[in-house]
Amino acid sequence: MAHEIGIFALETVLSPGELLPLHVFEERYKALIGECLEKDGSFLVLYTDEAGTRELGCTASVVEVIERFEDGRMNIVVEGAELVQVVELTRGRPYTTALVEPVADDPEVGEERDAAVSMYRRFAAAAGLEAEDDIEAEEGPLSYAIMARVDFPAAEKQNVIEMRTERERLMALVELLARGMQALQRVEEIRKRAQTNGKVPHD
Repeated sequence: MAHEIGIFALETVLSPGELLPLHVFEERYKALIGECLEKDGSFLVLYTDEAGTRELGCTASVVEVIERFEDGRMNIVVEGAELVQVVELTRGRPYTTALVEPVADDPEVGEERDAAVSMYRRFAAAAGLEAEDDIEAEEGPLSYAIMARVDFPAAEKQNVIEMRTERERLMALVELLARGMQALQRVEEIRKRAQTNGKVPHD
């Protein structure tokens, strides 16, 4: 069933269950967030870049108002809820609105889950993320739990949330995490070389 919701377009991607800090300063977004706070409502975060604004995104609700300023600006934290698809843009508000509906999804998964958990743990250890994090205890799809913890490039993350099966998402994340591991290893190699003035030590 389609319903109307306000849109917050960002150069970042929000996934279900993820916490995202926002600085609200544009008049249209101050109006949108103000109304959401007043009515305990939600809004839609859509990824936008030079190619335009996407039509699939994640609904969000404000979980904390960190700071309010006299001119109406706010620092807030929002949490992602569910993925929806824009059906039709609507009019009548100071901010962009649209009719949206939930997207279908296939949650079935097999060996991809174990591979994703293993790769995530390796990446977390290399990146210095929370060592005691029990990602498998999270409710909901594992793919969203991983995306809520790792700062993937926005365009890559958007591609993943647009995938409509958990298997596809997990396979894509395994590849992204593997690439991230390679990048971390290169950074470590550069750091070690810098400590020796770029020369390889002779044992």
